Amino acid sequence: MKIEHLAIWTNQLETLKTFYSRFFAAQAGEKYHNPVKQFSSYFLSFDNGCRLELMEMPGYKAADECMYTGLAHFAMATGSEEKVVALTNQLRTDGYTIAGEPRWTGDGYYESIVLDPDGNKIEITI
Repeated sequence: MKIEHLAIWTNQLETLKTFYSRFFAAQAGEKYHNPVKQFSSYFLSFDNGCRLELMEMPGYKAADECMYTGLAHFAMATGSEEKVVALTNQLRTDGYTIAGEPRWTGDGYYESIVLDPDGNKIEITI
């Protein structure tokens, strides 16, 4: 078993596509658009085979923010401590929110935490 893809609702589809393509080397597929539902999406592919689906539909309202259910974060592996630090610094320089500085965690991860343009938490790990 493996995770095939994760999906994220957004109100800024092109912005998120650019963010994940630029900083996490995602390859965007063709944009899908359903004119009846006014639904649009991109599948972004990563080298390991996992994909991220970005979805947008006018009128869609996200549920109220809740700390107890739903996706808390997802992690993107870079391969080294140096790459974690470099990517974190690049994101900071480009104006993105760093929610957690690079560090070793109690459960053995070297990570930082960044917020994407919609505020989703991404752990940047080794």
